[in-house]
Amino acid sequence: MFTGNLTKRSTLYRTRVTQSMAIQLSTLLSQTEESGNLPEAKKILGSAAALKVWPTPSSFLGRAKIVGIIGGASVLSTLIFLEKLVWWSTKNGGESVPFIVCSDPDTSRKLQLHSSPHSGKDGTHLKDCTIIENLRRKISLLELSGARCIVMPCHVSHVWHDEVSKGCSVSFLNVGDSVAREIKEAKHKPLEAGSNVRIGVLALERILMAGFYQEKLQNQGFEVVLPDRPTMEHIIIPAVEALKKKDMEGARNLLRIAVQLLLVRAVNVVILASDEFHGLLPHNDPLLKKCIDPMDALARSTILWARTNDKVHKQT
Repeated sequence: MFTGNLTKRSTLYRTRVTQSMAIQLSTLLSQTEESGNLPEAKKILGSAAALKVWPTPSSFLGRAKIVGIIGGASVLSTLIFLEKLVWWSTKNGGESVPFIVCSDPDTSRKLQLHSSPHSGKDGTHLKDCTIIENLRRKISLLELSGARCIVMPCHVSHVWHDEVSKGCSVSFLNVGDSVAREIKEAKHKPLEAGSNVRIGVLALERILMAGFYQEKLQNQGFEVVLPDRPTMEHIIIPAVEALKKKDMEGARNLLRIAVQLLLVRAVNVVILASDEFHGLLPHNDPLLKKCIDPMDALARSTILWARTNDKVHKQT
């Protein structure tokens, strides 16, 4: 388990190691190297050189706005989410959101199996009892450690959000709610007369079959547009396979095609609901202006929860 807090003038990390769970810095470094050395992860890992062990983190755990973060299929994605959480909450000189991270290789491996391009095609294993129990144990551990809000910065983990959130005694944010709310607040106008605002969702089979993004968006009154079967088989899946073969240009071109195919169907924006898609398009690519990273919305919702909770705590 890894806990952290950052102020504008100093960086402070606190760690606790148990027999069942630990995040080893060497493991993070090696996994980041294997994933392609993304700049975002380098920033976080660079600051981790200041790791300190504290025997009694009681002052940290006594705070009312601590966020518990459950790592998902990708350690790198968890690190990128942490960077967003810290950077956005401190960019105006304030204090970052205090957090506790709970992650382990066993859960990551199981989630990776469910996030493969061909996983979920037949609709089986949508209720994996092993993963559900594993995630529930992590929630209990985070609650006991002082977390007052739980987040899972992982698309695949959200397949079981409803199941694992049952019985949770603290706030449990949902990435689908977060992104749907932000799109609603953007006040988009329909691109075709007589239709609702259309939102495209690009994801692998498992995420689309779970349907949580579609449900949350439809609850806000949006029409959801998904890639058709030929697009999935000849563009989305080949893009992920190209990425695994380190063919970045091939994966990038296929992603561009997939986004454009949704845009020609009069969608206002496209949600990129897969870790594989992020970072593929260069920052100056015009298509990025039409794309949304749901984890950005989840990070902003987390910061909003912490600030709102902190105000209430100070008033009482």
